[in-house]
Amino acid sequence: MKVHQRFLNPIVAALSAVFLLTATAFADEPLDGLFDKLKSADSRAAARLEREIWNEWSKSGSAAMDLLLQRGRDALAAGNPAEAIDHLTALTDHAPDFAEGWNARATAYYQARQFGPSVSDIARTLTLNPRHFGAMAGLGAIYEELNNPQKALDIYRAALAIHPNLRGVSESAKRLEAKVAGTDL
Repeated sequence: MKVHQRFLNPIVAALSAVFLLTATAFADEPLDGLFDKLKSADSRAAARLEREIWNEWSKSGSAAMDLLLQRGRDALAAGNPAEAIDHLTALTDHAPDFAEGWNARATAYYQARQFGPSVSDIARTLTLNPRHFGAMAGLGAIYEELNNPQKALDIYRAALAIHPNLRGVSESAKRLEAKVAGTDL
């Protein structure tokens, strides 16, 4: 599935605006302390903090919704993105304000090579949770696959501003910096 440039440009603009306008809206969120520590943590501490953040993000507040998320993740781990999409669609239908449901489904769509729906779900994830570095990393990966290194780099930099030790993203950003500058590694 090919995603057209005119589809992605408005999404990036909207995501940037949402991120900038809503970043301060989360000042009272209990995750603030974890995110503050994440910015200055070494790689070992960052990995622990990242796990804690993902654990918090994975709590929907409903055992039934948490079960749908787990079933979707299990299907992804088993290499069955179509089954994952089914579980995660049920989750997003019943818990539309649960950002992690949208992010997990975006991952399933990505694995199914359905980039348009994946980008749409990433946009929803970032609307609900502008600090979702995982969703940003996924969007960067999509831009890389679409051979748009500058936009991929911009998204990776946004993710690294939140999580400087995000595994794989630092390396991708360095590689893309060289590519954008005209130097292949």
